[in-house]
Amino acid sequence: MKGATGWERRTFLTSEDGMKRALWLTPVLTFFSLVGCAEHYYGYGYYAPPPPALRAEVYGYAPGPGYVWIGGYWNWDRGYHWVPGSWARPPRPHAVWVPGRAHYDHGRYYYERGRWR
Repeated sequence: MKGATGWERRTFLTSEDGMKRALWLTPVLTFFSLVGCAEHYYGYGYYAPPPPALRAEVYGYAPGPGYVWIGGYWNWDRGYHWVPGSWARPPRPHAVWVPGRAHYDHGRYYYERGRWR
């Protein structure tokens, strides 16, 4: 289709060049999306070195009834960083906070994040 300027307008996938671009672009986008997922995830935790020792924390009274203290922990995100403890309400009745833990298995440390159970 010719526009007012005389140049031919083509849509992305109807031209021959567009099909070549689409065929080239698909594997590249697939590769980069898979590389973004490569966090050394092993189904239930992350491969990580052993965490540092826990820090001592001082906490006061709960801000209200039903609050539970979630102790501070070393979070793994391409390196350990300390996340201070906080008060939180359980997401449902009788929920229990299970703190994160690192365990050694088959020559590697695995870190499992804390969660409500």
